[in-house]
Amino acid sequence: MLFSALRLPFILLVISFLSFSTHAGVIKGTVSGANNQGLAFANVAVRGAATSTGANEQGQYQLRLPAGQYELVFQYVGYRPQIQPVRVQGGDTLLTVNVTLQPESYNLGEVVVKSTDRDPAYAIIQQAQQWRAYHRREVAAYRARVYIKSLGRINDTPEKIMGLFKLGPDIKKGIFYLSESVSEFSFTQPNTVKERMISSRVSGDSRGISFNRASAARNLGFYENLIKPGFSERGFVSPIASNAMLFYKYELVGSTPRGGDVVHKIRVIPRRRTDPVFTGFIYIVDNSWRIHSVDLTLDKDAQIDYVDELHIAQQYAPAPGNPNVWLIQSQQVRANLSGLGFKGSGYISAVLSDYANVVPTYPAPPAAKTPPVVAEAKESAPVGQETAAQIRKRKPDLRGLNAQVRKQVKQAVRDSIKNDPLARMPRGQVQLVEKGVNERDIAYWEQVRPVPLTAEEQKDYQVKDSTETLRKSRPYQDSLDRKRNEFEPINLLIGGYTHVNTFKKQSVSVLPLAQIYQYNTVEGLVFNPQVIYRQRTEDRRFFTLTPTLRYGVSSKEFNPSLAATWQLHPAKTKQFSLLVGRTVENFDRNSQLTPAINTIYTLYANRNYAKLYRRDGAELTYLTEPINGLNLRLSGGYFDRRELFNTTDRLLRDIPNRAFTPNRPVSEEMPNTSFGRSQVLTVAVSMDYKPGQRYISRPNGNFTLGSKWPTINLQGRAALPGVLGSDVRYTLLQAGVRDNVALGLLGNSSYRVSVGSFVGRKEGMQFMDYRHFSGNQTILTGNFSNFQLLDYYRFSTNNSYVEAHYDHHFNGFFLNNIPLLRKLKLQEVASLNYLTTAQAGHYVEVGVGIEHIVKVLRVDFYTALQSGEKLGTGVRIGFGF
Repeated sequence: MLFSALRLPFILLVISFLSFSTHAGVIKGTVSGANNQGLAFANVAVRGAATSTGANEQGQYQLRLPAGQYELVFQYVGYRPQIQPVRVQGGDTLLTVNVTLQPESYNLGEVVVKSTDRDPAYAIIQQAQQWRAYHRREVAAYRARVYIKSLGRINDTPEKIMGLFKLGPDIKKGIFYLSESVSEFSFTQPNTVKERMISSRVSGDSRGISFNRASAARNLGFYENLIKPGFSERGFVSPIASNAMLFYKYELVGSTPRGGDVVHKIRVIPRRRTDPVFTGFIYIVDNSWRIHSVDLTLDKDAQIDYVDELHIAQQYAPAPGNPNVWLIQSQQVRANLSGLGFKGSGYISAVLSDYANVVPTYPAPPAAKTPPVVAEAKESAPVGQETAAQIRKRKPDLRGLNAQVRKQVKQAVRDSIKNDPLARMPRGQVQLVEKGVNERDIAYWEQVRPVPLTAEEQKDYQVKDSTETLRKSRPYQDSLDRKRNEFEPINLLIGGYTHVNTFKKQSVSVLPLAQIYQYNTVEGLVFNPQVIYRQRTEDRRFFTLTPTLRYGVSSKEFNPSLAATWQLHPAKTKQFSLLVGRTVENFDRNSQLTPAINTIYTLYANRNYAKLYRRDGAELTYLTEPINGLNLRLSGGYFDRRELFNTTDRLLRDIPNRAFTPNRPVSEEMPNTSFGRSQVLTVAVSMDYKPGQRYISRPNGNFTLGSKWPTINLQGRAALPGVLGSDVRYTLLQAGVRDNVALGLLGNSSYRVSVGSFVGRKEGMQFMDYRHFSGNQTILTGNFSNFQLLDYYRFSTNNSYVEAHYDHHFNGFFLNNIPLLRKLKLQEVASLNYLTTAQAGHYVEVGVGIEHIVKVLRVDFYTALQSGEKLGTGVRIGFGF
């Protein structure tokens, strides 16, 4: 959709040239409805040209044009377009043109209705379905410019969030976010987008850069079967999807002539409120059966968290110089929001113009099949009276469409390389935001802004921009910090406490009490204070320092350690981490048995699941991304490890005939896990590679957007003997793959598979050197993507293994059809976990569950099998958003 890659100074020069050399003038005014109310986001276009704009929330518009004679087309969904001739004078003159649009008069015409007839709308929708594949690919490539404005406002606030946490002093009613951006955008089939932001403005933040992204609008393409807007886990069925008639009922409101075409207004009605569908209207052009515009809404029945209503409006028009190709002119997404006691609203409005390099797939649309001529048929048969079978016979012949698309795309790419700087953006780079885009002055925005600001928006800019220096001053930031830093016991209990110094970009955090105070049979009561000091810089680099002073009351051992992290580059991933000192570790360092869960089970259930050892030494890690999609982690460390023993048997609830077990893991492969003392020097490398990784480049770093390909992981870890007294030798190699897969209305799947083996000589290996498989023996879980019924250390191995995990989230596919349950917004989930080792054979867990319970909880029921024999069942509870 958008962009030429001219350098910023050159753009300013061009703007200046247009302003003074061509004597541009400004046309502005208001587009109103029959009741004299402004029509929010109405479209205003120059007839026969690529120039268009949109109105603001109050129906006000503005358009800057060179001197000359023009015809302006004023359009609004559901209203009759109006063509207004205007003459623009030279010398930066101002011309006011106010327009009142009348509601469209839709005529149903002659319709002969029988008891067996369906509404004529069904025939029109069927035609649109048959042409959907063509219209989705009728443009092989194009470029355009887009202006986007985003606004969010808070209409009401609670006294406390969830009745517990006070609001920050900077959370107030009114606009909390307002930004504008101008970008240039290019699109090439099947889904290659390149975008370069030319300018950006964020209210009250002169250094801020808008998060507007023109390419995100493609997620709202109604020629796709499923609309995936990004704010919901499940997609929504398009009214012209191939299976849309299973989800919608249709009513033809009427038809009207529109610029040589006939446009049908069709009401779309959900067959079931529980379905992921829209309500509202879709406008279809007769004969070409393309979308003219949409006016659709999602309400609370759409099961979108925190969204009461979401409205989508789109307007399409013929491409400049090619009436057979239509492109989007404007799009608005408006929402009413509520949640956690807050109420608010917002919108994102996009206006596309200056289309160029439009490459159609065909010079003309493919011909539809002509049905046999029926002698009795009238030339002016009533609209929509064909049967579904007759319409299918008129299905367009799209053979060769894919080949034609590829042919045109290749030609468009060859041409764009010569004259389109966007084509030279690196592969995978979706958006480029260069330095300086936020340095435009007010005069610049008055020149380029196609949609005028409302009075509310003007006031927000004026107030926030004029007070920015004050708000960023030390006295003001310190005054806010005094409020933010007020201590409340509930904060330390639940999430810890953080003291910030905004002006110095510093913060000091203390962990919650559940992590400061722990209990285990090795150390007894553990006092584990940990302070996290963080220092940020203006360019997104940071430094963290985390001292930990761990003391076991029963063991009488002091275990201090220090961790530090340096982010070395302001934009690229280049990070060093250092850990030095004495720590107490679980034999499985990735165990989902958290200290809090272990404390509860030790004190109240006589279950000391955690098995611990001590280590003294240091580890250095380097993380980098040398090329797009490749993350590389290198680490090396030396540790002196010592065995620990139980020092206490105190508890709060004694269960008869149940005693604490020794501090030695129980493993089928290693019956005796006692080790005394062991020194080890290790080096490790881990590589994650995601082919086709798409990303956004901003001055403060890259942001990834994912890829259609899975992530490949390769890693190796080796212990080197004979250095610094190291007495361990082994080499572990592992390969894996993981991905998230969208399955449309059926939900989303995620999987993770790892295959590994210890190779070569193995000497002096201790149990902590084994490959562990994170199990769970409690009703609580910290990670549903791991094993849930497997004993913590039972099948740990130093041989070969295969581990696999699969989860599928149905996103309410079944439960949303049950009236009493759908209001709770519960969602179904199923999982499968698999492990094979020499000792485990084939170990399998099958689980089914419910998530989003009171929005945050998940409960699953699992069954475990080993080589076909049932081992047991269990329920697991954890967080499931």
